[in-house]
Amino acid sequence: DMYAKQYAARFGMKVGIFRPGCITGKNHKGAELHGMLSYLVKCIKEGKTYTIHGNGKQVRDQIHANDVASAFMAFIERPTSAAVYNLGGGSNRSVSVLEAIALIENETGKKAVIEYGEERKGDRRWDVHDMTKFRKDFPEWNYQYSLDDIIKNICL
Repeated sequence: DMYAKQYAARFGMKVGIFRPGCITGKNHKGAELHGMLSYLVKCIKEGKTYTIHGNGKQVRDQIHANDVASAFMAFIERPTSAAVYNLGGGSNRSVSVLEAIALIENETGKKAVIEYGEERKGDRRWDVHDMTKFRKDFPEWNYQYSLDDIIKNICL
């Protein structure tokens, strides 16, 4: 993002730099180490074992792909120059692995099969994005999906 900022400043271009968090939605093809919610739903629905790396209290905020797209549209309609924005679900859409398991079990009516593995090296225990700057620059933008909406959408 440093190159994009400098290029935008030097040439007066309207460039937005976005630092996204956990983007998710019903079409996300989660894998074991990427896309926690969608992979977790897949495991629970199919009765596959889900490995919790560490204690399961790691927290990630979730943002639905439609909310990401609408944030990009807000920027496209009124671009700024060389702005850097965090883009995530914030504290209202944050969930730990263990909390996510409980929510998905409740939504699907199926029990998760879990095992515990070693904590991943360099894993962040808490990753929640602060959207204050984006919300200040684009006050008309708002989330369409709550955490419950995201869970329901992925479990379809």
